[in-house]
Amino acid sequence: MTLTDLIHAALKEDMPSGDLTTDSLALAPRFGQARLVAKEDLVLSGAVPFEETMLVLEPSAKLQWHFKEGDLVLDKQVICAITGDLIQILKAERVALNFIGHLSGIATLTRCFVKQVEHTKTRILDTRKTLPAYRELEKRAVAHGGGMNHRKSLSDAVLIKDNHISVAGGLSKAVGRIRQHTGAPLELECATLEQVREAVGLGVERILLDNMDNELTKKALALIPAHVETEASGNMTLDRVGSVAELGVHYISVGALTHSAPSADVSLLFDWQQTEFAPI
Repeated sequence: MTLTDLIHAALKEDMPSGDLTTDSLALAPRFGQARLVAKEDLVLSGAVPFEETMLVLEPSAKLQWHFKEGDLVLDKQVICAITGDLIQILKAERVALNFIGHLSGIATLTRCFVKQVEHTKTRILDTRKTLPAYRELEKRAVAHGGGMNHRKSLSDAVLIKDNHISVAGGLSKAVGRIRQHTGAPLELECATLEQVREAVGLGVERILLDNMDNELTKKALALIPAHVETEASGNMTLDRVGSVAELGVHYISVGALTHSAPSADVSLLFDWQQTEFAPI
């Protein structure tokens, strides 16, 4: 699904047969300005779907952005000024705000995690725990917050997880069978020290330490050669992530970046001017 498809689907969901309230006012076009305002400190993401949503309903609208995606916006600052027919902009308001609030929320939470590990060499990764059809937008929001994107889809990279190991009949068998069919680098999920030792012996390129506490993570890292990339995942909170990074892992993946980020608080303020009702 393209962004255009997603926007049209969202507008159709919000207005399956028009905007009953606004349409019933029977107002003539009212040209003026609206201001997109931050109601809390946030990291901006979602400017593209916000603007494109506005242009679908009001193609002549002009948007002047005062910040670019990835910028820190402070409470009460004006993010964007919009000029055009405010009647049509009013109809687009909720869908446009849903995009920018949701995506800025992801970018803002990501920035919080990144700041917790900035004194280390560890990078924060996202996961595939995204809303259906929103993955590209949500992963872009993670990047705006300073995080890195893990694989964008199952087609991008090999990640051998517990269910793959079970269905293949064991860790070594899973690695062996996959290597028969692809030369792609292998990442292997390990939950125990025994699995870590086995993964090291198999020469995989990255080892994911799954749901290990800090003490077990430290022991696992001692078993892994320096040339093998390491990733920690599971129960990663803002309070904990810094201490995990200090253990020396290359990456920490955080599902909460996309599945639990609160929406950023933004508002669209209209500068209405007096006008007459359209002839009926």
